[in-house]
Order: sequence, then structure tokens, then C-alpha cells
Amino acid sequence: MNSKTSLLKILPVMFGFFIMGFVDIVGIATSYVKSDFAGLSDSVVNMISLSCFLWFLVLSIPTGMLMNRIGRKNTVLLSFAVHVLAMCMPLIAYDFASVLIAFGLIGIGNTLLQVSMNPLVMEVVTKDKLTGTLTFGQFVKAVSSFVGPILAAWAAGTFFGWKMIFPIYAGASLVALLWLWLTPIRDIREKSTNISFRATFDLLRDSRIVAYFIGILVLVGVDVGMNMTFPKLLMERCGLELTDAGMGNSVYFFARTVGAFLGGILLMKYSESKFFTYSTYIALLGLVLMLLSENLWFILGCVAVFGVGYANLFSIIFSLSLKRVPEKANEVSALLIVGVSGGAVLPPLLGVVTDLFATQLAAVIMLAAAWLYMVWLTGQIKTKA
Repeated sequence: MNSKTSLLKILPVMFGFFIMGFVDIVGIATSYVKSDFAGLSDSVVNMISLSCFLWFLVLSIPTGMLMNRIGRKNTVLLSFAVHVLAMCMPLIAYDFASVLIAFGLIGIGNTLLQVSMNPLVMEVVTKDKLTGTLTFGQFVKAVSSFVGPILAAWAAGTFFGWKMIFPIYAGASLVALLWLWLTPIRDIREKSTNISFRATFDLLRDSRIVAYFIGILVLVGVDVGMNMTFPKLLMERCGLELTDAGMGNSVYFFARTVGAFLGGILLMKYSESKFFTYSTYIALLGLVLMLLSENLWFILGCVAVFGVGYANLFSIIFSLSLKRVPEKANEVSALLIVGVSGGAVLPPLLGVVTDLFATQLAAVIMLAAAWLYMVWLTGQIKTKA
């Protein structure tokens, strides 16, 4: 494979990581939906995250089995098609039910995409370039997440309002589908039983894998919870309008992008356990300081600190899990993607707490309390077998 041919195959796959970042729009979307439909409490509107991230629990392992039957490329193509359908739902009818259906479809499409994308990358790059390509893919996903709130704020000023983001995302998903479909890539089908429910959940007999799995649940739950809470926190504490408050999420995603870049450099010099520990405490510091001021720039600085600390924790846990059971890499990957369903668990609880205490500070305190699990996990990683 010459360099020109390789690049032609890599580019549509990298664009798939950009589509993967669309799921993060769920955070700011909840604020816009609550603003659009009077009478929705935080408990109710936060059900949007449940409708989206529940599918990672339900479909991750079946997606691995489907991928063995229809191939990696076809699974990715199917995910793009589901994204297109999802983005059309609010254009057909815009009410709370259609929003729930739309984000449910986004969750289904993103589950298909996250399970099948990394294996597809293996078909377009050589083994020695795999790690670098996957790292770049995560950077592309972070850029997509960063752009989302900015795009929503711009769309809010148009005739169609913030919903204009849906046809834009639908168009991008359709481009991704056609681009990959027209790109010749070897499509692997493995009619095997390597990935099964029993083989995957047998991993939970290992207490260290259980600890890592819960770590993924907490990480994704806190991430989605922050996406949904932070704009409302800025509105409550700093008196911002929704379009301006939504930009706060872009600060968070930008900090995560910078943190991931720095992490790629620092992890070449420092051990995973030390880096994990420092990152965890940095993130906790950002969460705690967020409670102490009503100054806009101070709070934005706090979420940036949290974002930098958060940026590399998922990849470190993923790496440690694969190293723990290298002979069962497929099962480990499927199990950890199941853990992404943490985004369906914590946000509804945040909504209940916020309604109960009538302040977003209660949600931030709950996020900090959940983060204490990550602090505990640092001790487990230091003593890993």
C-alpha cells in the first residue's frame, strides 16, 4: 500500500471519529430543550442522557457479534445511516418525545460506531502506526465535541433556532456514509464466538477488571453529567443567557483536547500509575474550586482544570485493562464499551438532586462525590499486580 493509497483510505475513517463526537451534543441539548418546553424539570430533561447512553449497555456486545457477521466496514456504514435517521427526527416533529427518540437513535448509532471503528482502523494502517492513528482519531473526536456547542450557539440565532444543528449533523453523517462506502477497504468477517455475553462477563470474576469497569462507568457518567450541568451552572451563578452559557462546554472540551495532547507527551516520560494519580487529583481540584466562586472567569478556569485532569483517564484505564488480560482483548474492549452506559446512570440522579435542592451546586457536589471513586482507584492502580 503506497502512501497516497493509504491516505485515501485513512481520511474517511478519520472522518468517522468526527461523527463519533456528535454524541457529546447531548449536554447542551438538554439546556435548549428545557428552555423550549415549559414545565420540564431537571429530573425529566436529564432523561435525554438515559435514552442516549442506555444503548451502550444493551448493544455493545451484540454489536461485536454483528461485526463478526457483516464486517467492520459495514458496521460503521450502518452506524452512519442510523446517525442520519436520528438527526432527521427533530425535523419531522419537534417535541420532547421526538427528542428522546432522536437521542436514542444517536446512542444506537454511536454504540455501533465506537465498537467497530477501532478495529476498522487496523485495516487501513500498518501495525507500527496503529497507536498514533488511534490517538489522532481521539483528537478528531475531541475537535467535534469542542465545535458542537459553538455550532449550537450560532444556530440559535438562525430562523430555525438551535435545531439547525440537526440537518448540519445529518449532512455530515451522510457525507461520511458515502465517502466510506465509495472507499475500497478490506472488510473482515469472523464467524467466531470470540465475543459472547458469557465470555465477556466472565471477565468480571477478576476484581481488578471490575474496578476498571466501574471506573469507566464513573468517568463517562461524570463527563456527561458535567456537559449537562455546566451551562445551567453558568446561568445560575453568573447570570448568562443560554447561548452564552453553552459556550462553557466548549471551554471544557478544548481543555480536554489540550490535556490529551499533553498527556501523549508526558506518558512517554512518566508511568501510567503516577500520571493517573496526578490527573485524578487535578480533576478533583477543579470540581471543588468550582463551588467557591460566582466569578465567570474563575468558574471557566475551574472547568478547564477539570478537563485537563480528565482528558487521559479513559485511555489509561483502557490500556491497563488490556494489559491485565491481553489474551482476551476483544472481550475487554466490548466490556469497557458497555461501561459507557455510565452516561445513562448519573445524569438522571443529578436531575433529581438538582430539583430537590433547587441549585446546580448540588449537582456539582454529587459529581465530586462520584469522583471520589477515581481517587480510590488511584490506590488500586499503584498496587496493580
